[in-house]
Formats: sequence, structure tokens, C-alpha cells
Amino acid sequence: MHDTFPAAPAVDLRSATGTLDVTGPGLPHVRLVRAAGTEADPHIPIGTRDPALLTLTVDGRPVPLRPAKGRLSRRSYRVDVRLDGTRYRLVPCSYGDSRLLRDGRRIGELESSGDGRVSADWHDDTEPRPLDVAIGTALAAAFGTGAQPLWEATLDMVTEFF
Repeated sequence: MHDTFPAAPAVDLRSATGTLDVTGPGLPHVRLVRAAGTEADPHIPIGTRDPALLTLTVDGRPVPLRPAKGRLSRRSYRVDVRLDGTRYRLVPCSYGDSRLLRDGRRIGELESSGDGRVSADWHDDTEPRPLDVAIGTALAAAFGTGAQPLWEATLDMVTEFF
């Protein structure tokens, strides 16, 4: 795995106003905006997982975004994007990391704690495209990465119940 891309993305996350911009030399401009006047969930960097309240654009073009609800399982924290026939999915794979898939194939792992900083490990067997880097960085920054496993979440719920 390698840690860098020729053009390191710049991330501008403004959680309070619900905007995120990812830019960089050679990268498409990815922008994610939360609907104005909506209350922000403090546990989600962009403030919501409700797709009706989010607008994603790539170089000014609207792109469908489908974040899952984020409940118990790691898979429930996935975020899906479809652009020009390519399917992207960001899904947690450990406590702190999420895997970025392009058309079902793993292309890298990203980490972000919700402060707008994103680190990425791009797999050697894939050549990340500028769009991969921009989309992956935006999703990781907007929704955070990682999640606890289902068994641990269930145990926490049972413990809290008693």
C-alpha cells in the first residue's frame, strides 16, 4: 500500500454550516452541502445521513448519494455514490478505517475522525484515479470512517438495558 497520491486533496469541512469541499491539482471539485436551516447531528461531520437533506456535486454536476442509516452493523454505515456508470461504496472495515470500493473492488482504506483530515492507503494492485481520490476523501470527511463490530454494539445495548 502507498500513502500518497500525486495531488494531495485539500479538504474544507464546515460542519456548522454543512458544507464540504474537496479540491486539489488534477482532482475534480467535489462539494457536499447539507440543506440550509437543518439541525446538524453532532456525531456526523456533515451533520446528517439523510439523503434528502444532502446535495453532492462533482465539478458542478449533481451526483446521486445514498448514505445508509448507520445503526448496528458496520455495513449499515456504508455510503454509496454512482457516477457515470461507476459505483463507489465507502464502508467501515475496522474501528477507525473504512474501505473504498469501486465497482465492488477494493481500491483503498481511508481514515477520518470527523475533523476534516483524511488519510488514505491506496492499494498497490489498483491505480487510484483522480475521481477515486476526490470521492473517497469527500465521503470519509463528510461521514467519518470506521465503526465497532455488530457483536460489540449489541453487547453495549444489552449492558445499557440492564
